Amino acid sequence: MKFVLVAVLAYLIGCINNAYIFTKYTRNIDIRNYGSGNAGATNVLRVLGPKAAAPVFVLDVLKGVVAVLLGKYFIGMPGALIAGIAVVCGHNWPIFLKFRGGKGVATSVGVVMTINPLLGLIALAIGVAVIAITRYVSLGSMTGAITFALLNIFFPNSVQVLTFAIVLALLVIFQHRSNIKRLINGTESKIGQRVQIK
Repeated sequence: MKFVLVAVLAYLIGCINNAYIFTKYTRNIDIRNYGSGNAGATNVLRVLGPKAAAPVFVLDVLKGVVAVLLGKYFIGMPGALIAGIAVVCGHNWPIFLKFRGGKGVATSVGVVMTINPLLGLIALAIGVAVIAITRYVSLGSMTGAITFALLNIFFPNSVQVLTFAIVLALLVIFQHRSNIKRLINGTESKIGQRVQIK
């Protein structure tokens, strides 16, 4: 029963969509109607710029941190892992926004940095490096997620943590499936490209 409660609580924390809330109350727009249609920090960056995206990113990271800490407090590491997946699912498919949320990258950063700070930092550094080199946020995000999963293979902690890392990577990749198509076609937007709000 505790596992179910932790999962539900973490999911609801994830459902707090900072991109939607921030843009709705500061610019009176629904961020999902602009850019990629994604309610996440990257789309806020694309549409409104870094000053608007920064607080959204930080708050999304904190969602992951809070959910994992709550799960760990109630059940220990198994609870942390369940909460980590659930909070990302809440961000991706928020019930309050008809399941139209973000792609879970910033929240995933908070999750992995709380569960394994060292491996999380390595994966984050590699992901940021890819973004800096290619200027594709989507490619860097997927690379970081895959790197975290691979690191858990080479530096094993437990089967549960490895399974968690693989599931988290699959969630990130699944949410970027349209980006993958655009990357292949050469039509993916690069960081710094802005969308005009009419």
